[in-house]
Amino acid sequence: MNPLHIYNSLSKKKEEFVPTNPELVGLYVCGPTVYSDVHLGNCRSFTSFDVVYRYLMYKGYKVRYVRNITDAGHLVGDADIGAEDKMAKTAKALKLEPMEVAHKYTVGFHHMMDKFNNLPPNIEPRATGHITEQIKMVQDILDNGYAYEVDGSVYFDTVKFAQEKDVYGQLSGRNLDDMLSESRELKNQGEKKHSADFAIWIRAEENTLQKWDSPWGEGFPGWHLECSAMSTKYLGSKFDIHGGGEDLKFPHHENEIAQNCGACGTMPVKYWMHGDMLLLNGKKMSKSIDPETGKSNSIMPEELFSGNNEIFTKGYSPMVVRFFMLMAHYRSTLDLSDDALAAAEKGYYKLMEGNKTLQELVYNGAEALTVEDKEVNDLMDQALVDMDDDFNTPKALSRLFPLVNKINSFKSGHIALNTISASTLERLQKVFKEFLFDIFGLMDETAAAADKDGAVLDGLMNLIMDIRKDARAKKDWGTSDQIRDQLNALKIRLKDSKEGTTWSLEK
Repeated sequence: MNPLHIYNSLSKKKEEFVPTNPELVGLYVCGPTVYSDVHLGNCRSFTSFDVVYRYLMYKGYKVRYVRNITDAGHLVGDADIGAEDKMAKTAKALKLEPMEVAHKYTVGFHHMMDKFNNLPPNIEPRATGHITEQIKMVQDILDNGYAYEVDGSVYFDTVKFAQEKDVYGQLSGRNLDDMLSESRELKNQGEKKHSADFAIWIRAEENTLQKWDSPWGEGFPGWHLECSAMSTKYLGSKFDIHGGGEDLKFPHHENEIAQNCGACGTMPVKYWMHGDMLLLNGKKMSKSIDPETGKSNSIMPEELFSGNNEIFTKGYSPMVVRFFMLMAHYRSTLDLSDDALAAAEKGYYKLMEGNKTLQELVYNGAEALTVEDKEVNDLMDQALVDMDDDFNTPKALSRLFPLVNKINSFKSGHIALNTISASTLERLQKVFKEFLFDIFGLMDETAAAADKDGAVLDGLMNLIMDIRKDARAKKDWGTSDQIRDQLNALKIRLKDSKEGTTWSLEK
């Protein structure tokens, strides 16, 4: 088995994947904050890590995949204090309880993940269900001297930690001297010793909707704390892979490292993985109005699927969008446009039709092996090598299209099927299918479309036969014969019997 290499955001290089515990790979991915519908950028990130999860299992690893639900503690503007909790803000706007908001958008998130055919994680913990663990982590950080309490709020002492541990800023590339310089320029620091310090427990105000008792009074956990507490609970103080979007690298993931080291005394993760952003027509997605166009540069998943938008000429199915996402490496920006999606749609259907043709091929005749046998095996081998090179889906896809060309040539007889061995054909049928459905996580929408078309045809034929039946009952033989003859011209045969009329397509 080829070794897997992963680009580690911490070391800034590709490293061979060697699990901490070969018996169980630990994978943690930052999940959604469930105060609104999940957007396409999030969908791309979750789909990227779905492929990571799938490929690890394909390689034979047993994986514990943990993806959290943030339903408390994430403040508007990603602030520490002086801002409203995102859940509470939505709850007030909709006149709902915060948990009603959380449930509504968690259900919506799961529905969207199903549409993209993303596998569910093994564990999906909620921030509100792990307050005890978060309070304990705050206390551990305090006991270790890397936090301080001020009037019911607890802050992580970033500068002290950075000076003593020499790890803060390693992930994001931030420099302690720069942070110190920034703090000297700022005034009115309030309760913090330093601007880089961040809240790990925030005191509740009188109108705070979500709050819990703690040794420091009523309050709620800081946003960064939940991932540290829940990843440690389910994967241990040191685990294999932590994933998320590039935008989470700082401050969220940098602060996670600080919290875990401050509480547990160890770097928590071996391999940090970050996916890049999704653009829309070459620009960053934003709901704010562009003064030049008078429109926002954003689109929700359902709008993209339905075509009910002013950006794209038509709707694109979830599997076409997923395929489009696979066409770029997860660490590259991906530009969503009409032309790109149209190209993805063609590529998706070409692979689906190629697989159908492949699975119907039957080996017959003696083997007369040529260079074709080696080329087919080399393309399959190279696709696996590409996936082992930091999950390079676009390169792996590029190996499948030449295979489709060969598959179609085998079917047409342009290339004799016995120019590859029976074992190679068997391997091709297996590996091609595994890539499409097990590794890439695609579903064959052409089968669903065929079923739908069949249902429509059945309905039309039943209507036509009812009209003909009425004509015959009225002895309107001219209409009856006209219907029969027109159907015959379309190679649709009617058969009348005592039980009624049936129809069939002439082959």
